[in-house]
Amino acid sequence: MTPPGAYDKYPTIPISSSAAECAVGWESVLKRLGSKQPRILCVECYPGVLVEEIELAIVNAFQPSHVFRSCELLMPAPELELMLSPVLTTDPVFGRMNGLGIEDFMDAGKLARARDQIGWAQGLVLAIGVGAALLAPEADVLVYADLARWEIQQRQRRHEIPNLGADNRHERAALKYKRAFFVDWRAADRLKKELFPRIDFLLDTNDRNSPKLVSGKAIRYALEKVVKRPFRVVPFFDPGPWGGEWMRRVCDLPPEAPNYAWCFDCVPEENSLRLGWGTVSVEIPSLNLVFFHPRELLGEAVHARFGTEFPIRFDFLDTMEGGNLSLQVHPLTEYIQDKFGMNYTQDESYYILDAKEDSVVFLGLREQVDPTEMVQALARAQQGHGPFPEQRYVNRWPARKHDHFLIPAGTVHCSGKNCMVLEISATPYIFTFKLWDWNRLDLEGRPRPIHLEHGRRNIQWDRTTEWVRKNLVNRVQPVAQAEGWSEERTGLHAREFIETRRHWFTGRVPHDTQGGVNVLNLVEGPEVVVESPDRAFDPFVVHYAETFIVPAAVGPYTIFPTQGGRCATIKAYVRTNP
Repeated sequence: MTPPGAYDKYPTIPISSSAAECAVGWESVLKRLGSKQPRILCVECYPGVLVEEIELAIVNAFQPSHVFRSCELLMPAPELELMLSPVLTTDPVFGRMNGLGIEDFMDAGKLARARDQIGWAQGLVLAIGVGAALLAPEADVLVYADLARWEIQQRQRRHEIPNLGADNRHERAALKYKRAFFVDWRAADRLKKELFPRIDFLLDTNDRNSPKLVSGKAIRYALEKVVKRPFRVVPFFDPGPWGGEWMRRVCDLPPEAPNYAWCFDCVPEENSLRLGWGTVSVEIPSLNLVFFHPRELLGEAVHARFGTEFPIRFDFLDTMEGGNLSLQVHPLTEYIQDKFGMNYTQDESYYILDAKEDSVVFLGLREQVDPTEMVQALARAQQGHGPFPEQRYVNRWPARKHDHFLIPAGTVHCSGKNCMVLEISATPYIFTFKLWDWNRLDLEGRPRPIHLEHGRRNIQWDRTTEWVRKNLVNRVQPVAQAEGWSEERTGLHAREFIETRRHWFTGRVPHDTQGGVNVLNLVEGPEVVVESPDRAFDPFVVHYAETFIVPAAVGPYTIFPTQGGRCATIKAYVRTNP
């Protein structure tokens, strides 16, 4: 396997050499807030923020005459459950996208009375919680308490937080994540979009023992700076029932986890940004950049098509010394639109970063497969009547380092054991229909949800061996070459909106965003540098296996090795021309 590298698990984007802009720790944070001497202090909180701890610190320091808590204005939990039932459905994994806002969770009468009371209250008034800004739209000081979604998930797993308006602190983390994904985060993001341009301060609450406060002006300046240069988001790693050992070694991960199954290395909806002021780093959701600079980040054509969604996902799937992924299929576009309210589906591909001699990828169906027979075999296996005979129905393709397998929605697929996959895909996130999971349990000892009926309705039964061989396996085409480099097109399929290009190089390679966002990974070589021909940004160092984003606004850039030898990058972008 590939030897350990210099993979940076905590990439920080330098904003300023001075830490003076940041207040670190409660004493410093409260001192800075107090200097503003507000009459109405509003602390708007993202769902998952530990509101009680923030309130306690502020109340102890400032002794406000009135405290208005947004949680006290929420509708009763049973009423919320009734309102949300069509959105959440009874499925343990999937709900429906929707247009709910934070105000939909609140009792309209209580909200109106709270606004009136804040208007005539004397002395310092504190409004705090998720939706606090709805109570105090005329606040003298508006603080936005934010945190990364990965930290939210850790708090869900530790049973520290319930969902918005729910009494479910001790519910299974997977169900809390589902509700947050379809409800809490969507509603909170709509309010964040309204508030962010006018917040006075941002409070980074990822570390409950060391909050960090920066001015709204400083955070807005930071995002303006980020979107003009290449950058990385903060990756996160997680174990799973099929997880492997490649990432633990190559990315230098802690030994305590049983394995490392996957990594989100570029999923801006889930990942975060670390912004550096001197020795202090402030962590915010990378979605903030997508929300507030979509044109510069995505480009005009991509923004026109996807709005404030980042449409390209890079993640790692590690089965080295692990097991097969679940056999699965992704929904067709019309199905995901009709059933789940998503605008586009998860077309994807597997780029093989590393592999052992016995590595395979399961992709497409064998010739002459009878759909009814296969579905019945899957159902029998799920009912415990023996394993699913996948060799009878599904192709097994040998997988070698730098192979690229294309997986348009509707294609049955999964990675086999002893593969290290860089998954390049569109980003509807969780819409995967598992067909068979090899008779295993999740890490909590529970069966993983199988969605055979959804899968049956989406499997494209004509994607059989010869069609897959011709259309989906290593569709590599030379594009261009010059001294020190060559460019190849490696995909994706015509049904997929993402284009991928691989560059092999020993010298400097010219690139250009051509008005659209680029996402790249260094798939061969220890280290490269990304530079601007006109020095529009500082040289940016990238190590093996690191994914990085080049905003559309960057335009031309170059990449070259720092240590000699042959290197390779894989680049993805949205096709904007037929």
